[in-house]
Amino acid sequence: MARARDTTPAESPRPGGRPRDAALDEAIILATRARLVRDGYSQMAIGDIAADAGVSRPTLYRRWDNKFDLVVDALDYGFRKQRDMYTLDLSELEPREALAEAVRRLDPAYYNPDAMVLMGNFAGEAIRTPGLLEILRRHAVEPRVSLVERVLTELQDRGAIRDDIDKHTIATMCFGSYFAAFYRGDRPKDIPGAVVSVLWSAIATSRAGIRRSTGRAKRTR
Repeated sequence: MARARDTTPAESPRPGGRPRDAALDEAIILATRARLVRDGYSQMAIGDIAADAGVSRPTLYRRWDNKFDLVVDALDYGFRKQRDMYTLDLSELEPREALAEAVRRLDPAYYNPDAMVLMGNFAGEAIRTPGLLEILRRHAVEPRVSLVERVLTELQDRGAIRDDIDKHTIATMCFGSYFAAFYRGDRPKDIPGAVVSVLWSAIATSRAGIRRSTGRAKRTR
């Protein structure tokens, strides 16, 4: 599998010693991301990407050896921009609100509105180009479901939810709810509240209910 190059704005030297144009690199990356949504990996063409970015094919090939390498970098560009969403401070949130926030960040479209289409495209490439799905799994799926698992662990440490729950399955079910909503035509913004409403009575301890009631009482004084 190709290793993604760093496509940050910082300039890097070309083989000839001249610095690469970071703005040109970004134009190619953005054109690639747009073509992935419109055409999918198999149908997208290097010539179309070059034309969209306003560069020649030789200019593009001086930077990337092939389409797969270019797509790896185009994906990494997006992954790096959304990594902050996987850090969640629970200290100011009630347990149920903390879980709802974690489920909210599971949404593939939380950062990128085209993410659901991209994921569908890459699922369709599972046989022809399995490396793409593995990249997606490692950088876009696992960080999201791992966030929910970490939140569940922290809520266990706080005594808010039961110790015997299956965190892996709960996180997987929550993530899958976004795909079900996409195909059913439901609104994704309703998912966190609806999912947590169904789950909470099954996983919460009595201590969680006491704490929430106490919190309400303090606020109404």
